[in-house]
Amino acid sequence: MAREVAPATAGVARINLLPRSEVQRRERDRLTRAWLWGVFAAIVVALLIIAGAFWLKTVADARLAAEQAETSNLILELSSLSAVSSALAAERELTDFRSIAMAPDLAWTPVVGSVVSVLPPGAILTGFDVATGGAPQADDPTLETGLTGRFWVSSGVPVDIVSTIRALRGVDAVIYADGQSITQDGANQGSYAYELNVTFDQTIYSGAYATDEEGGN
Repeated sequence: MAREVAPATAGVARINLLPRSEVQRRERDRLTRAWLWGVFAAIVVALLIIAGAFWLKTVADARLAAEQAETSNLILELSSLSAVSSALAAERELTDFRSIAMAPDLAWTPVVGSVVSVLPPGAILTGFDVATGGAPQADDPTLETGLTGRFWVSSGVPVDIVSTIRALRGVDAVIYADGQSITQDGANQGSYAYELNVTFDQTIYSGAYATDEEGGN
């Protein structure tokens, strides 16, 4: 028995009835629009880059202006402080000068009293002629001369000058002592005059005008 074969159903046929010129025109229009969008996008990107660069330049200029303004303010402040700096420099210079000039400063009463303290009873100090030493140069003040000179002593009776000199040499700060002359005052019978040479070390200096650096040495 023969079977009937159903014919295959085909899809709906589509026929492009547009002329070739119209198809090509539409392709050109589509390509043109694509190019236009590409150019527009490139322009937008370029504008964004330019705007970003301009913004960065604006920020950099603002920072530069701020730094320049701060620099100008600092220069003005330094200029205003120049007078203070000059005054401080002058003060330091005067302080150093005073320290050098007043380095031999000493209290005279203890120095003279140290000589008087060893005189025998009845002997009196009638005068002295002394000169101070220079500014301290060594770390040990006992190694340098602080004061040297002559002391005149008068007594109604002869004085044991040897014992007096020995006692004077034992006084603190005395590094040298000697009796230079012994005379009898002709105008006053029974009055004896003695001349003593004494040298003190620099421990007699007060150090009142020493600078901080010198005081630390």
